[in-house]
Amino acid sequence: MSTVSPDRPAVAIQQDLDSADRLPDPRPHELAIGIDIGGTGIKGGVVDLRTGSLTSERFRIDTPQPATPENVLPVVRQIVEELQSRDVAPDPDSAIGVDFPAIVKNGVTWSAANVDESWIGAELQKLAEEAVGRRVYAVNDADAAGLAEGIYGQGRNRDGLILVITLGTGIGSALIHNGVLVPNTELGHLEIDGHDAESRASVRAREREDLSWEKYGKRLHRYFSRVEALFSPDLFVIGGGVSKKPEKFMPYLEDIATPIQPAALQNNAGIVGAALWAAGQPGEREHHDQGITA
Repeated sequence: MSTVSPDRPAVAIQQDLDSADRLPDPRPHELAIGIDIGGTGIKGGVVDLRTGSLTSERFRIDTPQPATPENVLPVVRQIVEELQSRDVAPDPDSAIGVDFPAIVKNGVTWSAANVDESWIGAELQKLAEEAVGRRVYAVNDADAAGLAEGIYGQGRNRDGLILVITLGTGIGSALIHNGVLVPNTELGHLEIDGHDAESRASVRAREREDLSWEKYGKRLHRYFSRVEALFSPDLFVIGGGVSKKPEKFMPYLEDIATPIQPAALQNNAGIVGAALWAAGQPGEREHHDQGITA
């Protein structure tokens, strides 16, 4: 990214990632904790904001069942306590980033995917703050992963409009414009040929219908053609487990005009994006950028 975007800390975009292995050890204000809440597991890590890498092993606990706020939030607290106790940890009063499989507006969850329906309308941000005893910023899980990819992955040093599409049990989307996230796009629910897109083009749909890669590739082509016509992006990035097998489906997308790349970040993208989301908030941004001159 050529300039500091208004909601990203400069510490996240000032480094040449090609020389990341030569950086000195991170200082506490260059670190942040990110938590990724999923339907089967809740995981967290300490993120070096200079590089988007984890400073130590991520910490994971199975998602309790039922996955209600009363059951999930104590697990979040346990993960934060573990990460903060490590030798390399952020300042103890810095904000925590939490991603969640739902539409998240102003810290409130307005849907629930693979978690208990009691989350619909829940004040995730407020409840998490009460659980961990420090400031929390919440974001949709696909947005978190996309933001990480846009800043540290395939979107690094790219201006313009980047669309990160995550293919999995559904289709997640993140829209990044010049390094700034436009949240809650939910492009997996576009109607295409009379169907909800993710019911036809998700990995789950491929497995459910036992589609060959050729047939699945043709469905992906229809989906990406539609999204391209609506948004005219400068880059598509494909995330999710299927991104580890680009040779299986990319040949069927070759005539899409927009460049398409598999995600550079994998399983830790949600953690990294959640941490970055929190670090970019007013007040937090200035803390993480201390010592940096514009």
